[in-house]
Parts: sequence; structure tokens; C-alpha cells
Amino acid sequence: MGRIEHRTERKKVKRKKRLRTSFVIIVIIFLGIIGIGGYVALQTFQAASNSYNDLGREKSDKRDQVVSISKDPVSILIMGVEDYSSGGQNGRTDTLMVATFNPKDEKLKLLSIPRDTLVDIVGKDKQDKINHAHVFGGKEMTIDTVENFLDIPIDYYAAVNFESFKNIVDILGGITVDVPFDFQQNSDDRVAEKLQFYEGQMELDGRYALAYARMRKQDPLGDIGRNERQQQVVEAIIKKALSVGTITKIDDLAEEFGNNVETNMKVSEGLSFFTNYSKFRSSNIDKLVLKTDSQTINGVSYQIADEESLAEVQAELKKHLELKNSKVTVKKENEY
Repeated sequence: MGRIEHRTERKKVKRKKRLRTSFVIIVIIFLGIIGIGGYVALQTFQAASNSYNDLGREKSDKRDQVVSISKDPVSILIMGVEDYSSGGQNGRTDTLMVATFNPKDEKLKLLSIPRDTLVDIVGKDKQDKINHAHVFGGKEMTIDTVENFLDIPIDYYAAVNFESFKNIVDILGGITVDVPFDFQQNSDDRVAEKLQFYEGQMELDGRYALAYARMRKQDPLGDIGRNERQQQVVEAIIKKALSVGTITKIDDLAEEFGNNVETNMKVSEGLSFFTNYSKFRSSNIDKLVLKTDSQTINGVSYQIADEESLAEVQAELKKHLELKNSKVTVKKENEY
């Protein structure tokens, strides 16, 4: 009888570890600051199903055949949508992050695209800031524009708004970050309270974490500094997600994701991924940097991608996705 009880306890412990690991994998893949998204399908299938939307898109036009995250090298676009000013309709993407995963090396490559990057907006026959693609044509136009800019297929996407990001951080019990310098930043609420940040370690709740990740104008490094803080917040959330106490919050997190995160990953794919890559860890993440230069054109400030840096990033992403040189396909406006 003792042996049976011991085996039962060991199974419970293993199951808790699998649940915690699965959640961390999803955090790593779909968490993109402000665009923090997640996919916890092991306990709350209905919540996960509520978040599913394939946008009528079976596969990328840059793919010859459908791929699956459970067995193929894939890419994921994380969109953090600022929709306060638009009443929830096609707001700007305040954050855009692209992640690629290759099952052979079990590595995740993570790239942040500065929101003011000047690009060809696919479907509008014009150049503009990349975060305006969502204003013009929603998630579909954003995906097509990113594909065109990086010259890679986007297989999966995850979109989330600011409110959900704050809720997720609060459900986790807050995060700890190392603030690089003193600064103030407006909160995102109607009161627009000035939030004070001090150099050194700080405990941040959801509201403070959002303000910390969004601040840009006071950072001497501009978008580069902002992207570094975004990655810092991702790491802080992953660390918190790995803590023992997180296992008791899975249901609340799953409900939040199901209600506020939109993605084209099916529950079955998520479960298959968990099964095949349960040993994936945050140490498997490689961060990529796209170098840009500030430039004012007709009175508007843009980030211009360094051609050499862009070519290097494209090559590294293609190699990780095991792609040959792909051709850029630009859709015309009447296709939307």
C-alpha cells in the first residue's frame, strides 16, 4: 500500500512540474511585452478555445505547405495592441515581437521590431511606421507587412491588449526588475498618474510593469533601451512563472488568456508541443537585435532599419526556420 501511495505522490509531483513547465513554454513563446500573451490549455480547454481565430488563413503565402509547431520550425508574431484611442477597433501595435522555434535545436530566437520602423505597408502601396499596419488593416495586414519586411513566413500569431498584460502580471503577484535609471512615466489609466521609478531593484505590479515597458522618450537609448526593458520584463515574468506558487494560479491565468488573447494556435497543437518539448527552458532563448537609426521625414520621426543589420536578421531567421531564399510578395490594396 505504501508503494502505491508513493507512486501516486510522485505522479502528482511530475504532473505539477509538467503543468508549470508547459506554462513557462507558452509564456516564452507568446509573451511579448505589452503584447503579453499566453496559452494555457492543459486545464482550461474552453478558455483556450475562446482565444482561437485563424483569420481565414490556413498557412502563410510564403509556405508551400501547412506547418505545425509540434514538429516543424515555425515563426510566431506577438502583437501588443494599443486600442484605447480607437475604442478597441484596430489600434496601433505598440509592441511587435517575432519568435522562431526549431524542434531540432529546441531554440527560440526572439526579435523586437521598433514600432516606428519605416516599412512598406502591404496592401496600402505606401511606406509608414510598421505599427500603423494594424490601424489600416488589422492583424492580417500586420502579419503581411512583417512577412514582407523580414522576408519570412509568419505561421502563428498572438495578439493581446494592455489591460490583459496588467492582469497577467497581477495574477502572478507582480515582478521584480532592475531599473537602469530614475524616471517618471504616466500610467495608462484616465488619471494618467505619474509613476516614479528608481534605479535599482523594484517590485512592479501590472500597472507599473506596463509603464516600465512602454517608456521610451526618457531613455537615452531610445527604442533600443525600450526593447531591452521589454526583454527584461519577459525574463522577470518567466522567472516568476517558474516559481512554485504559480501552479495554483493556472486556472486564473488560463481564464485571462482565453478571454483576452487571440491566436491561431489550436489546443491540440499546444498539447502536442508540451508533450514533445517539455524540457524547454528560458536558457534556450536567443535574443536578436535589429539596428535602426532615427530620421525625421516631413516632420515625422521614423526608425530606419540598418540594411546590413536587417539582412543579418533575415538570414538568421531563415536559417533557423530552415528556409531557402524566399521571394517578397506584396499584396495590392484591393485585396483587402
